Amino acid sequence: MKQKFFNTHNDYTGLIIRLTIGIVMFPHGARAMLGWFGGFGFTQTLEGLQQMGQPWLVGLLVILIEFFAPIFIITGFASRFWAIAMGGLFTGIILLGGHLEHGFFMNWFGDKEGEGFEYHLLMLGLCLALFIQGSGKYSLDNLISKKLTA
Repeated sequence: MKQKFFNTHNDYTGLIIRLTIGIVMFPHGARAMLGWFGGFGFTQTLEGLQQMGQPWLVGLLVILIEFFAPIFIITGFASRFWAIAMGGLFTGIILLGGHLEHGFFMNWFGDKEGEGFEYHLLMLGLCLALFIQGSGKYSLDNLISKKLTA
């Protein structure tokens, strides 16, 4: 079971997917957890999510996934697990976060209330690709997989 979890292709595809997800998502997680990049930090973000109607546990999971998933995905550690976690997060954001009602497109010109779900769908697709492909070359998963088969 461990072997299947960490097994990955020994190519650059996973690396490109991992870096794309991680570089895009890390600032979001750092805003929520640490207050960086103009964010509110852990306590205020959690309170804000609760004010939006999210249970405490859901808010906690959102913050933890947004912060830790990009770090572990960039390093290529347990990428399939974190891809599933982040894919679940983005599915929830699309379906329950009020983005469906605003249509497909993001609000590029600020002339509408809310945002569409195109960005979330892209991230969901990248997470699915990472889950299928694996971490690829230059990942901790690749090193672990090699040790498990040795």
